Amino acid sequence: MVDNTALPLLDKYGQRRSWLWFVSFLLICAIVALGMADPSQALSAVAISALAVGVFGATLDIVIDAYRIELLEPSQLGVGSGMSQYGWRIGAASAGAFALLMAQNYGWSVAYISSAIFVLPAVFVGVISGEPTRNIMRASTVSRFQGLFEYFSPLIEFVRRQGAWLVLFFILIHKIGDTLANLTLRLLFDDLGFTNEEIAFYDVGFGFIAFLLGIFFGGLLFSRLGMKRSVFISLVLMAVSNFSFAALALVGKSNLGMAAAVGFENFASGIGGVTVVAYLSALCNLRFTATQYALLSALASIAGRFLTGTLAGGLITEVGYVGFYLLTTVLAVPGVVLFGYMIQKGLVDLKPEEGSKF
Repeated sequence: MVDNTALPLLDKYGQRRSWLWFVSFLLICAIVALGMADPSQALSAVAISALAVGVFGATLDIVIDAYRIELLEPSQLGVGSGMSQYGWRIGAASAGAFALLMAQNYGWSVAYISSAIFVLPAVFVGVISGEPTRNIMRASTVSRFQGLFEYFSPLIEFVRRQGAWLVLFFILIHKIGDTLANLTLRLLFDDLGFTNEEIAFYDVGFGFIAFLLGIFFGGLLFSRLGMKRSVFISLVLMAVSNFSFAALALVGKSNLGMAAAVGFENFASGIGGVTVVAYLSALCNLRFTATQYALLSALASIAGRFLTGTLAGGLITEVGYVGFYLLTTVLAVPGVVLFGYMIQKGLVDLKPEEGSKF
């Protein structure tokens, strides 16, 4: 829809900017609604608002990726992708610390509602930078069947490649352990007795510095060892980082232990943020870069998020935090082994088929 559907009234400002502003407005409304909803009084309102934040947030990601790719010249795309990693982390760290501090002083409702201001920078970029001159034209369809084909052609092109299903399976499972661990960390910190200020300092502040160092080291690793070995090393490090939280849960509340665990996890994630994202980007056909990258990045986290939402709480209750984080470490191992197998069989460098009409 973002690529092919024109918005009434706003379309005069361009396809990319009109969707950028429209989805930003919807996301702000959803965040405010989530902040105003009281889970003790209307849990369904919280669920609907949270779902809206997820849908509009994901859509905004797709819009921004398309806007960035079309705004930059081909020679700038590499630097632009790297800067997007820094920008995403700076935004996440700023919003996270801001929300925690606001919640400590004014409550969670005010924290959520005020966090909506972090949507505005993307709106201002659209105003300042204008509509991309390299805008891809919307598909012109002559039939419903052709229109449906245009929407699904990026996915069809990918799965037709030799070994594509194995690569897709790797993308699906490689982040299960990491996602399970990361989405439950705030529960761990809260149950261990860390205050919001301590979480903001160590998890958001100290972790942010470690992540930036990881990005730098990841870039160095990628340039020295190449894509295959650097991705493999980052997968191993991200798996081991889950073990550090099992150790923290075993030790109990410890500022030094939290600093070490959070620092190592963010350092490993920073390396993975360069190497794994570069790998996913390399898999994309240049004709469908924005759409295929959106599909691949979504697939990379969907399994871990589904398991977190349905099983994580029960698992923590049954086996405790130590057992849970040991389990997340074990769940990361199949992805490491599978990537090693893909290197051996030459399936890492998955390219579009020669002569393909795509």
